[in-house]
Amino acid sequence: MTGNAGLEIRGLRLWRERLDRAAQSALVEDLRRVAAAAPFYTPVTPGGRRMSVQMTSAGRLGWVTDHRGYRYEPRHPSGVAWPPIPPAVLTLWRQITGLARDPDCCLVNFYGAGARMGLHQDRDEGDFSFPVLSISLGDEALFRIGGVETPTPTESFWLRSGDVLLMAGVARLAWHGVDRVRHGSSALLPQGGRINLTCRVVATAVGG
Repeated sequence: MTGNAGLEIRGLRLWRERLDRAAQSALVEDLRRVAAAAPFYTPVTPGGRRMSVQMTSAGRLGWVTDHRGYRYEPRHPSGVAWPPIPPAVLTLWRQITGLARDPDCCLVNFYGAGARMGLHQDRDEGDFSFPVLSISLGDEALFRIGGVETPTPTESFWLRSGDVLLMAGVARLAWHGVDRVRHGSSALLPQGGRINLTCRVVATAVGG
């Protein structure tokens, strides 16, 4: 890992406001181009429940969910290929992780008013020796983290626009989620809301 070591919370590394306002605004414009190529959609879990977030991806693969299960696919549900991961995201990944291997997927979640994410583990990638890098943009989110073996007990803290979080080592498979978003707490997105990027190396079969 390069640069400032960040704040450690349960094995996570948190860089507060790692991206300044200009970098955040530039990244939002990059993501507008991603969404123009691969539009946001509302995913559905294998059990048929509509998620409260909207989602798209960039990179060689994108994470999807439907009646067939949770998995990575090379194409958006519409059939179009995912656009490339923005260079600024790849630069941040390299700076924070120190890895030569770039991520295969940059999952982009949009949290509007009332959106949340239940406790879950990121375990569809196949090789957990690689970290997950999370970037927060826009409204503040109450992030909850639990253990690796069990989701409870948990603790929570607020993520702000520009914060970068690294889940690696003992924290790679920690249960985590977003309890709520403080709508209107940031002026970065004109209509409010939160964008979260998670970058992952995928070492599992596509469409499996």
